[in-house]
Amino acid sequence: MINMEPGVRANVLAEALPYIQEYNGKIIVVKYGGNAMTSEELKDDVIRDIVLLNLVGIRVVLVHGGGPDISRMLKKIGHESTFVRGLRYTDEETMDVVQMVLCGKVNKNLVSLLDKAGGRGVGLGGMDGGLFRAVKKVDPDGTEYGKVGEIREVHPQIVLDMLEKGYIPVVSSVAAGMDENTNYNINADTAAEKLAVALRAKKLILLTDVRGLMRDPKDDATLIPELKVSEVPALTRQGVISGGMIPKVECCVEAVRQGVERANIQDGRVPHSILIELLSNDGVGTMFS
Repeated sequence: MINMEPGVRANVLAEALPYIQEYNGKIIVVKYGGNAMTSEELKDDVIRDIVLLNLVGIRVVLVHGGGPDISRMLKKIGHESTFVRGLRYTDEETMDVVQMVLCGKVNKNLVSLLDKAGGRGVGLGGMDGGLFRAVKKVDPDGTEYGKVGEIREVHPQIVLDMLEKGYIPVVSSVAAGMDENTNYNINADTAAEKLAVALRAKKLILLTDVRGLMRDPKDDATLIPELKVSEVPALTRQGVISGGMIPKVECCVEAVRQGVERANIQDGRVPHSILIELLSNDGVGTMFS
């Protein structure tokens, strides 16, 4: 517990009130990435933040990846991890591990943590209730990724039903195939973006292991706190948006263009970063609007 004078604590709560009123009853989609999940202490902070938001009437949906856990399991069984253009090449055996780790271990661990923190989590795979339906991802130049999919349809009713009953849905980034009788591995950022659009969420938050979008990736002081989607192409041409930040920015831009009010890329390693972003005057990371 942070030592804080009662008056200061009261001021913090008073500052949060207008934000609680603004977000009350609204849907927030949080993508919790594998690299932001490495610290157990920070994981507890994220879970407590989500439970608190749920208790004050904000409807939170948690979408998760689990790259490090998948890599560890593949290593255990002697199967090498291969990446193509930043995405895990997913052969038949890898897909079995992806589904087992994401829909099993990672998903149920997060549900259990929510339960211990006083929330009511419910685990959902992207196949449940026809939530995500996808086709095989193949780039225009013919590059293949194995059983990696691109989401074509989102049927969010099962998530809405869980929210209506007061649960916190925890969604793994796996989808049922539309073109083949198989399931597909889905990029978790993309899954969160597509779900946020389908749910008409007020906000999408991508938790990652960098502060946000910076003009100089080596200098935290160059963080860009707010960005209009119309400014993104110029920053891409200038090389400010590059590498692994490109797909995250694209997810935020697409979400905002499709009706999500705001989207954020922020550092999941900052304690209580979700609460700072949603319920304070300060905010964290880079917000797209």
